[in-house]
Amino acid sequence: MRELILLRHAHAEPAANGQADLDRPLSAEGLAEAEAAGRWLAQNKLVPDCVLCSPSRRTRETLEAVLGAIGYVEQRIEPSVYEATPGTLIALADTHADVERLMLVGHNPGLERLAALLHSGQSGDYRGMPPAGIAVLSLVPGVALEPGSAQLSAFWWP
Repeated sequence: MRELILLRHAHAEPAANGQADLDRPLSAEGLAEAEAAGRWLAQNKLVPDCVLCSPSRRTRETLEAVLGAIGYVEQRIEPSVYEATPGTLIALADTHADVERLMLVGHNPGLERLAALLHSGQSGDYRGMPPAGIAVLSLVPGVALEPGSAQLSAFWWP
């Protein structure tokens, strides 16, 4: 089975006057959440083979804290993850179908809608991915991602 791990960024500071959304850093609480997420991934032997991360500061800082617990893995900043729709995220994941365990580090509502869509076939108004939340989806190898094509094998939040 292939796996797709979805990691929402941890709590971030509110934007300061004139600060771009992309530049918002993690809060102290968020840093602790991200470190806990990394420990959970390591304890559950869910180290990704490749990570695609949004270019926002809060997602990059979340990934850095996770890597502190799981060690170095192949990673790439992927601009299309920022403000992505589930369709954009599916297309991106499909381009990495050869990766056995792919992790996307991004934002809501895209990640929570993607998890719901792949698992249940519907995204609707699903709201269930808290900051630093992790959804692990099991995928059938060689099968393109489409609604209802994945099994939710684990869900964790700090």
